[in-house]
Amino acid sequence: MKRFWLFFLFNLAVWGQNQYPRDYFRSPLDIPLQLAGNFGELRSNHIHSGFDFKTQQKEGLNVYAAADGYVSRIKISEVGYGKAIYITHPNGYTTVYGHLQSAVGAIEKLIKKEQYKGKSYEFDLTLNPTDLIVKKGDLIALSGNTGGSEGPHLHFEIRETQSEKIINPMYFGFDTLIPDERKPLLNSLWVYPLGENSVVNQSKRPISVNLSLQDDGTYIAEKIEAMGRIGFGITALDYDNVSWNANGIFRVNTFLNGKTDFGYQFDTFAFDETRYVNALIDYFRFKKLKQRVQKLFMESPYPLSLIHSGIDNGIVTVSSNMTQSYRIEISDFNENMVKIFVPIQYSVQSAKVNEVPITSKYLVKAQKENIFAQENVTVTIPANTFLDNFYMDFEVKNGIAIVHEDVVPAFANFSITFEDSIASEKDREKMFIGLGDGKKTVYYHTKRYKNSFTIYTKILGEYKLIKDGMPPKIKIDKKVGGKWISNLNELQFTISDDLSGIKTYDGYLNGNWILLEYDPKTKKLIHHFSDGIVAEGKNDLKVVVTDNVGNSTIFETQFFRSQKP
Repeated sequence: MKRFWLFFLFNLAVWGQNQYPRDYFRSPLDIPLQLAGNFGELRSNHIHSGFDFKTQQKEGLNVYAAADGYVSRIKISEVGYGKAIYITHPNGYTTVYGHLQSAVGAIEKLIKKEQYKGKSYEFDLTLNPTDLIVKKGDLIALSGNTGGSEGPHLHFEIRETQSEKIINPMYFGFDTLIPDERKPLLNSLWVYPLGENSVVNQSKRPISVNLSLQDDGTYIAEKIEAMGRIGFGITALDYDNVSWNANGIFRVNTFLNGKTDFGYQFDTFAFDETRYVNALIDYFRFKKLKQRVQKLFMESPYPLSLIHSGIDNGIVTVSSNMTQSYRIEISDFNENMVKIFVPIQYSVQSAKVNEVPITSKYLVKAQKENIFAQENVTVTIPANTFLDNFYMDFEVKNGIAIVHEDVVPAFANFSITFEDSIASEKDREKMFIGLGDGKKTVYYHTKRYKNSFTIYTKILGEYKLIKDGMPPKIKIDKKVGGKWISNLNELQFTISDDLSGIKTYDGYLNGNWILLEYDPKTKKLIHHFSDGIVAEGKNDLKVVVTDNVGNSTIFETQFFRSQKP
């Protein structure tokens, strides 16, 4: 074992000198690869950090170690990657396998041991290099749909071990497993007037631009008649030969009068950058119309390392006596490319479409701390929470704090504090601040000091101080009370809470803690008898579910079971 680890460290140093070995990693699946999501795809509040491999619309497919290494981390979560395994390899990279149904063999035994040791379904365990060694092609898990997954698939990542930066798997030879001869698809082109003196085609608001497809596959845009500072945006998708669903584009570059101007390429990035996807897109349009327009400029620079830019940050200044040519090139990893040519001409025009009028008196100054108060509510916005200044709608009405609308992205937490002078001390123990959209309430962890309640959030919207006096609900899916259930392999419950949400859940058989696996998507709690806690004959069952403000519900029953063949 010691000799293996010395060899491991030696190879780590050697491989660190070579970038992106193309034949080192194998596919984690033994079926033809198809993508449900690619690296760099733009998603809500984040950039997708790996590949989502389709698993034939089912769970339980074999998942294999992509190369020799050791299991360096196991994380089990109700959300995010769900059940996830991390394998560190001697070439300086770590592979990640997420949304698993279960691990297998020694890995699964360790997971169960850790869960029973900590009396918790969720845990995050870091392992030593000699604890769980795996070889390339070893079966490590079964594919699933756990965590934040919206359907059965395998999430697969490659990270640089030391920096933890995520790298596009295409660089490691996966492009040979996913053939792609198809050009990206351009859906729309947008132009943005930037600044109070800018006008584009008689509009001071962003407008779409008509496009004409040429015989050679390029596009020519209608002439842009403008004055002042302007920027462009696109909506575009990419397809490969085998996946048959739309994915994100790999690269976009712009050229002004033949010179490189602005662009980005989805090759590698760090996790602390990923929220800047909300600056890369037109966040207002996305929230209002669910259209992800990718902006090809920065009004205020932000630290997303994927971007390369000149001194003007992609902003084009249209002035008199100048006719400018603008070109956009959109490419996939295999260099399939679509080009858009945009003629720009200076024109003095009066706007027929003006900016949206400002009605708020609350100016958020992005570079400074802002504190706003009304009635019993105080909003504190630290400096640099937002990229740009904006007028924020702020009103307290019928106990609801209207803190603008979620159309301006925040990149750090700001706080909202409610003061309560009415509720009793007993009631305050059951109160929290929630974000509402008229249909449901989202619980926020609420810090309380006497009659003061505070949350930290990155989302603008409507907030309210809420009392939750209702306990959670527990329903056993198949009644077992007083019955022999030797033919069942598991106990299954449906749990729910109408306001603050589920915080903890614990089960006991004959006084012994049992593992309950929880899936918030389906609201299911499951205990597998294969864990070996169930007794021969009579069993007393107890399940306790508690919400986020301390309300609890206890379910108890008795059943009989034989483990004998």
